Amino acid sequence: MADQPAPMRKTYVDARFGQMHVRMAGQNNREKRPLVCFHLSPVSGVIYENWIQEMGRDRLAVAPDTPGYGMSDPPKSPPEIKDFAGAMHDVMDALGLGEVDVMGYHTGSKICVEAARQRPDRIKHLVLVSAPVYTEEDLKKQRAVNSMPEPDPNGEFLIRAWTGLVRWQDNRASLAQTMKQFPDHLRGGEHRGWGHRAAFAYVYPGNIEAVTAPILVFNPEDDLVEYTPRIKPYLKNGRVKDLPGWSHQFLDLSTKEVAAMVRPFLDENKFPA
Repeated sequence: MADQPAPMRKTYVDARFGQMHVRMAGQNNREKRPLVCFHLSPVSGVIYENWIQEMGRDRLAVAPDTPGYGMSDPPKSPPEIKDFAGAMHDVMDALGLGEVDVMGYHTGSKICVEAARQRPDRIKHLVLVSAPVYTEEDLKKQRAVNSMPEPDPNGEFLIRAWTGLVRWQDNRASLAQTMKQFPDHLRGGEHRGWGHRAAFAYVYPGNIEAVTAPILVFNPEDDLVEYTPRIKPYLKNGRVKDLPGWSHQFLDLSTKEVAAMVRPFLDENKFPA
């Protein structure tokens, strides 16, 4: 394994909804499967920049911007999780990837599960950051909390978006670190609510039960901490690992600690204690 994090590079590939922007680090090799990472809504692959450079030490690590987010072209109409997952397979095909491991964060976790359902021959391990199971009342609350503020002349929607982001950031994160990601929370424009819409329409029971590949679920103390433990009965071959005291941006703040849990899982099927 390299002594230094792998340098990051960026590219575009053609996919079903247009061009998709992709961050990459490391090199594809025969010893380690590539790790493909899907972000939460409504941000972009910027959340994985430090992470893919760390994981790129010994494998190819890839973080696409979901269609309609970051610098990826949007669909013409609101997509479903199955559409996002299909677009991610387009990215993998364009990059010439065969078998891969995948990692998802919130909405990205559901994209992981659906990608594994669509191509079980390709997806060998799943790492999910939060995997909430909701009641109908929970869903009503989540839809209200995550509704996208509409632009207004006074810019109050920017304050709402900013304070909502800061509320759930890891206590160790600086405002400068949060600011680095904030522009991509807005970049989706009129499409920025489509990711949450798709995520809330896709339920884990039934879908995740169809996945036989090993699944590691991280449960940080973020806005989904109370809902994620409910996934346990639906995991055929998986574990939930609580991350007390960690919240959003923990991949930046505890990069090596997370990598020390993820690498043995991906390479040796070892779940963290």
